[in-house]
Amino acid sequence: MAFSLCTRLPQFFARANPSRAMEIHPLIIQFGGSLLAIFALFLLARWLKLGGKPKLSTEDGVRRVAGEVIDGFEVVACALDDTGSAALARDHEDRIILIKRHGNKFAGRLLNQRARAKTWRDSHPEARRRPRVMVDSGDTLFGQVTLFTDDPEAWADAINAL
Repeated sequence: MAFSLCTRLPQFFARANPSRAMEIHPLIIQFGGSLLAIFALFLLARWLKLGGKPKLSTEDGVRRVAGEVIDGFEVVACALDDTGSAALARDHEDRIILIKRHGNKFAGRLLNQRARAKTWRDSHPEARRRPRVMVDSGDTLFGQVTLFTDDPEAWADAINAL
């Protein structure tokens, strides 16, 4: 096998016939066409605004997502993460929902007595000096969420009091 490959390589690279010099192998054409098709699908997805990373940047967005998580949940107070990837929302019955980004959608959990929260500030000089609250939802599938937000102590106290 190796011997036949070595004897054929010089013939493959030799371009003695000028009419064969312009031929393109069909696999190269197929590969180029596939790359163009992938690029066209990429442009179509961009044009349709598919994918991406949604953000919770307003209280109205939090109200909408909280209403989707629990039907009829009316937000009276909320805390938005600086990055727009998570939020906490409270209703008039003092129920609290933890919302976080999951892929290109948002997921939320109604917090119960198993939920815990703690606050801290980074002491490192280059770190963000803003206080944060880390919320453990008590649900192993949902996990923990860290929010850089205003007044994290009040939210941590409310969550720990559930």
